[in-house]
Amino acid sequence: MAIELNKEETAAIVPSLQKFFREELEHDLSELRAKFLLDYICKEIAPFAYNRGVKDAETYFRNKVEDLSATCFEDGLTYWIKRRK
Repeated sequence: MAIELNKEETAAIVPSLQKFFREELEHDLSELRAKFLLDYICKEIAPFAYNRGVKDAETYFRNKVEDLSATCFEDGLTYWIKRRK
């Protein structure tokens, strides 16, 4: 599964890739080559980050569900106790 970027996202990322190559690697990267590189990253590398995000979200929600009874519990028959205060 490749991560699909829309035109606006691609337009924002390509100049960043070009700047990175120019400033960090001292290599000029044409817009076309930057798009090819971005496509490669989206197909080959981004799924690792995506899968990690899904796993982290699953862990977060499982922890919340496990604690659901503690966080979503209200004692009943408290009218008279609260009224005396």
